[in-house]
Amino acid sequence: MIVCYANGGGLGHLTRIRAYLHTTGWDGPVTILTGSPFAADPRVTGGHPVRSAPDGLDRDGLTRWLAAALAELAPAELVVDAFPAGLSGELTRFPAGTRVVHLARLLRWDAYRELLPPEPPGFAETYLVEPVTAGHEAYLRSVSGAVTPLELREPPAPDSADADGWLIVHSGPEPEIVELVEYARETAGLEGVRPRLTLVSPARPRGLPPEVAHRDVYPAWPLFASAERIITAAGCNVVRQLARWPERHRMMPFPRRFDDQFARAARVRGTDPATRTSR
Repeated sequence: MIVCYANGGGLGHLTRIRAYLHTTGWDGPVTILTGSPFAADPRVTGGHPVRSAPDGLDRDGLTRWLAAALAELAPAELVVDAFPAGLSGELTRFPAGTRVVHLARLLRWDAYRELLPPEPPGFAETYLVEPVTAGHEAYLRSVSGAVTPLELREPPAPDSADADGWLIVHSGPEPEIVELVEYARETAGLEGVRPRLTLVSPARPRGLPPEVAHRDVYPAWPLFASAERIITAAGCNVVRQLARWPERHRMMPFPRRFDDQFARAARVRGTDPATRTSR
């Protein structure tokens, strides 16, 4: 049994967990612990059982709920996504006898490190799924038996119709989707072209211009090969999925509490010296 702890409200945590399970070849039982609203979609979770903490728990309450869930499930391995001490600093210890691994992505480290407990929990291994800042990596090396890069691969996806024209891909929130659509329309106008625009998103936002089509497709990455242009935010997964088509990809980073989409976009564009690839 593997338990995956992906505590965050976005779609990216669950997408990364699915990619990790596929990349490592795990085919045994999996339980996902998450507060993401996207966990209700079996396309996202792959049908794995999901548990969510009761609403309204503070950090200590979340620590107790997690400890009880892990004691009941007794996993051989616990996978902690993105936040080494949890989204609220709730990870203070791990059950004895459980191998704990961490999937590390870029964080706004100066903001996040304030949540670290005085005696932070350790990991048998940390996998870097993208470059992180030097301070972040130094911390991970201090609490991990090993720190190694890991190139994630997506699990097989069902066939979907090819995409023509330009894609705008984002799971929300809605104001960001609207902003990305407007960015795509303005970019097309500046380039003097009138491509077919298709929004790929879980729900059609209010006020979407009628000339912009909408598709609820998950995962979206199989559409990228046939699209002329793909407009996205600068999240970890979509940047990774589009690395093979940099000439088609346009990013608009958005502010996040801990994720640093601006640094990620600058790294991809080759303008940020603050992040580096580990060796």
